[in-house]
Amino acid sequence: MDEGKLRRLRERYGERGVFDSDDPVLAAAARQVQSPDGQRVAPYAGVPTFLDLPYRTDTSGLDVAAIGVPMDLGVSNRPGARFGPRAVRTIERIGPYHPTFRAVPRAAVRVADVGDVPFRSRYSLEQSLQDIENYYDALHALRVRPLSVGGDHSITYPILKALGRKAPVGLVHIDAHCDTMGAFDGSKFHHGGPFRLAVLDGVLDPERTIQIGIRGASNMYWEFSHASGMTVVYMEQFMRLGVEAVIEQARSVVGDGPVYISVDVDGFDPAFAPGTGTPEAGGLTAREGLALLRGLRGLDIVGADVVEVAPEYDPSTNTSLLAAQLLFEELALMALPH
Repeated sequence: MDEGKLRRLRERYGERGVFDSDDPVLAAAARQVQSPDGQRVAPYAGVPTFLDLPYRTDTSGLDVAAIGVPMDLGVSNRPGARFGPRAVRTIERIGPYHPTFRAVPRAAVRVADVGDVPFRSRYSLEQSLQDIENYYDALHALRVRPLSVGGDHSITYPILKALGRKAPVGLVHIDAHCDTMGAFDGSKFHHGGPFRLAVLDGVLDPERTIQIGIRGASNMYWEFSHASGMTVVYMEQFMRLGVEAVIEQARSVVGDGPVYISVDVDGFDPAFAPGTGTPEAGGLTAREGLALLRGLRGLDIVGADVVEVAPEYDPSTNTSLLAAQLLFEELALMALPH
């Protein structure tokens, strides 16, 4: 090794600590994540919150609120997504620095974990959906954008009702299933039909909706997506087009208007997310999904969610880890400048 180079490195870095950097962006990021005592907070200590965000019960004054929605009464296969928020909160070491965007999202916006939606009943799906709608109505009235963790995918319907009441929103939807199914087993409320209901209620614009990663035997149920004008990217198309082309397609579909992002972890291959109620082989890789979300920077995002984490089916905790990373990507999209 060059002795002169070694000497210069020793002079420059020999006495520096973890928060010392000549790069102004990295130095600013390091200061933003320092604890008051000048140290790094231990990720395994303290009460767990989403992305280690501060915990608050008062949502006023926030720009973004991270919310747990522990309800899975709408599942058609394996239950357990009610435990999703708790599992995602226990994941540590996600962020706070975003290396792709070179920023600390939580430092750019007023954001906190505000706990879980309160439910009046653990048995009634319809009552629970109304509880969600009421909660998000109040949040929307304060102009706080929601960042939600489910729960099954039926939770997104009442969230969209709250956010799209005055004008329908667009949607970027990653999933194995279109979730535009009609009523079955005597109920129109279930996790297979939230986006059909949202369109029919006039709160979701189908022509500004793109659904990515669709596959599996349930494809026979998605006529409504095509009939209503949604853009459906089946996995075969995704594999042929590639990530960058699908990003451009998504940006073209949703345009400049308000858009909601909804990610069902079963959009990913079970190799990456086995802990879910309706796994489908042949899905997205974690790398592809993260790249898709990062490609949406600059959109007018009014809210986002990650749903269908059922941790008991994944002793590795990889599904919860992926969900937490997806949540961080959504926070970054909502927090950083367009």
